[in-house]
Amino acid sequence: MEKDKNEKSKHCVGISLKNNSKSFDYDPNSIKLRVGDMCIVETNWGEDIGMAVMSERSTCCKKKGRHYKKVLRKASKEDLRKSEFNDQRTKEAYQFCLQKIKERKILMKLFQVNMNLEATKAKFYFSAEGRVDFRVLIKDLTQKFKMKIEMRQIGVRDQAKLMGGCGPCGLKLCCSGFLRDFEPVSIRMAKNQNLALNPMKITGACGRLLCCLIYENDNYKELKKNLPKNGIMVETPQGEAKVTGTDIIQQKVFVELEEGKRSSFQINEIETIKKNVKNLKHENQQGKNDKPT
Repeated sequence: MEKDKNEKSKHCVGISLKNNSKSFDYDPNSIKLRVGDMCIVETNWGEDIGMAVMSERSTCCKKKGRHYKKVLRKASKEDLRKSEFNDQRTKEAYQFCLQKIKERKILMKLFQVNMNLEATKAKFYFSAEGRVDFRVLIKDLTQKFKMKIEMRQIGVRDQAKLMGGCGPCGLKLCCSGFLRDFEPVSIRMAKNQNLALNPMKITGACGRLLCCLIYENDNYKELKKNLPKNGIMVETPQGEAKVTGTDIIQQKVFVELEEGKRSSFQINEIETIKKNVKNLKHENQQGKNDKPT
């Protein structure tokens, strides 16, 4: 099979940035990296340090103008020393910011502080119920640390991503492990999968619906297309029956026969009684037309 002319093959390596468990695709820039190697990469806010978590591989870029940021070099001893020094400054910045939030009586909750490698910029991640005026706080932080300060307000799902933790499955939270973007999750997805609508079972650490409800939703929607709805009359090998339930995965239909007996059949063993429904509608309509005027 020939490749699309618009498809361009690129070589990428997976890099996990500091304080971020997700990996991002980077152009290795002809630098040979092995899994576990520390390296310096370009980001939107300057140089930063990261670890190679996926070896170099070939990938196709279909989006026109797609650009992968580059690996600049392998991390030197000086880079590692800077990173360790920044870790100390980050802790200091976190404590100082907490102190100022308390002094200024600002209604916000601080979660995390990140600095770039050159310590010229710092991001402060916080949550709040509404909009917050943090101009005075930025002034305090700028005077103290002599760098560009960015305050970033985050939602509950972003909080879970930053804090990390384990989901009900016992594994690392999807958002802090591999998800790059949050997709909308609806209660309809839980209903499609016949899940018990118990908030304790279908909500994650963030208090919102589990992200994993999305993963199999399309498959369930496709499988449900062949299954009849509850209450529909069907023809079975044992006679006419009413549908009382379905098993989506096994493609099985549970029915109640006319004698009150309950049974189950595979979807290919039954047939929906459509003729009787059409005839009944036709008879009702004919009866209305035959009424004297």
